[in-house]
Amino acid sequence: MSINKIIRDALLPLGVPVMYMTYTGTATTYITFFRYNERGALQADNKEQLTRHSVQVDIWGKGDIEALTESVKDQLQAIGFVRNSYFEDFEKETKTYHKAYRFYYDIQLGE
Repeated sequence: MSINKIIRDALLPLGVPVMYMTYTGTATTYITFFRYNERGALQADNKEQLTRHSVQVDIWGKGDIEALTESVKDQLQAIGFVRNSYFEDFEKETKTYHKAYRFYYDIQLGE
């Protein structure tokens, strides 16, 4: 299963659009995500056994997105994502709140 599908399947139940990289729709609250690193996390017999995927998940909204932000964290941690960092910003030009988590997720090869 692809990491993109794992993320989308975990976050779609939150009821907002979830898109890889960019969102071009009309909703004022949405989630985007991207991968920023992928590497072997475990080697055995000269073969990669475990792949570590590092991802950033961005939550965007014009209003209060605190509950959604916590739900994103909870949903992903519930399925095995490990949080690395978190930051928040307010984009003055678009008047949009932006909160971002960075996680890693390990996938056993052959899954």
